[in-house]
Amino acid sequence: MTARADPAVAEAVADAHRSEWAYVLAATVRVTRDLDLAEECVQDAYAKALASWVPGSPPSNPGAWLTTVARRRALDLARRGATARRALPLLIEDAVVAGVDDGPVVRDDAVIPDDRLRLVFTCCHPTLGDDARVALTLRLMCGLSTAEVARAFLVTEATMAARITRAKKKITTARIPYRVPPAEELPERVAAVLDVVHLLFSTGHAPPAGDRLIRTDLVARAVDLATMLRALLPDHPEVTGLLALVLLTDARRPARLRDGRLVLLADQDRALWDRRAIDTGTALVREALGRGRPGRFTLMAAIAAVHDEAATYADTDWREIVALYDLLAREWPSPVVSLNRAVAVGLAHGPVQGLAALDALAAEPRLAGYGYLPAARADFLARTGDVAAARLAYQEALLLTENVPERTFLAERLAALPP
Repeated sequence: MTARADPAVAEAVADAHRSEWAYVLAATVRVTRDLDLAEECVQDAYAKALASWVPGSPPSNPGAWLTTVARRRALDLARRGATARRALPLLIEDAVVAGVDDGPVVRDDAVIPDDRLRLVFTCCHPTLGDDARVALTLRLMCGLSTAEVARAFLVTEATMAARITRAKKKITTARIPYRVPPAEELPERVAAVLDVVHLLFSTGHAPPAGDRLIRTDLVARAVDLATMLRALLPDHPEVTGLLALVLLTDARRPARLRDGRLVLLADQDRALWDRRAIDTGTALVREALGRGRPGRFTLMAAIAAVHDEAATYADTDWREIVALYDLLAREWPSPVVSLNRAVAVGLAHGPVQGLAALDALAAEPRLAGYGYLPAARADFLARTGDVAAARLAYQEALLLTENVPERTFLAERLAALPP
């Protein structure tokens, strides 16, 4: 069906998938109380959109159109299979489900965010493992394919498919409620939700594959969720830190592309940065740091603030960044943190020391398929004058990189090496 769809319709449906998936699925789950069935109904709605939308004139409110179609499909299936479904374990019914009918859906932004938070907290229930929580929420909240989620986790697609299937089954059999937890349960549940929002933002800020350097739909959704969490838990320092992190990082977005090409931090026009977001994020960092021992997201936000507060790239305080990465590595040991710290060491103390720090990570299995490691090595090798080794490292990075703008950038760097 997709292959025969009008190109304009296909593009409109793709745009609606990026921007409306979470809204549509969250509203449909409230009808089905079954995650798999809700996904099926939403996918049917998108397929119907491909077949019925008018080229060049999609519905004025695509999200409401898709939600109406998905919910009607769910209600139709529920009526036809009522007897069989009574014997199946379902999500505990939310108080508002009884009032749902099959009439047209009107998008109400005062209500819709609660639907998305219901879905996030359901997927982040304590009975699920940490990786399953994040993976399932990316799959359901963002509509990411299993392959895309697998790349974000640096695991195989088969491993991720099995993980998501097990998580869905556990939610159903454990009768996990589809609701935002009561206030007394929020603090213990928030860490998993923060992981979800952060990985959602990271996937949008630097997509592991595809032809876009930035997925603004995912970034916007992550900022929206982080803002809502801040409203729910205004006194939680890590919630504050996460919102600061996404604001400070996304503030640089306008300068990351020039004529469709990736622009490194060193070459970005800082006049294009969003100063309002930087000011807000910096104030949030100070607030979070003032509440005791900083956590993972507060430290990451502090690192972003050091970058954003430097008037020029040459003014960046790389020694402070290394010190913050040292704190972060103790708070949240991670091979990616070690990689970022190694790059900062090279920029603070010279490429030779940076290479030594990177080479110490060569045996880390979780970085074996991570293209940023050979890309960083290639840059430092080129700075030391080891052109042959830099060429090999760039070639390795190209083999491990699936994002098109990043591949273009690496290929240009490789071509620019002296013979």
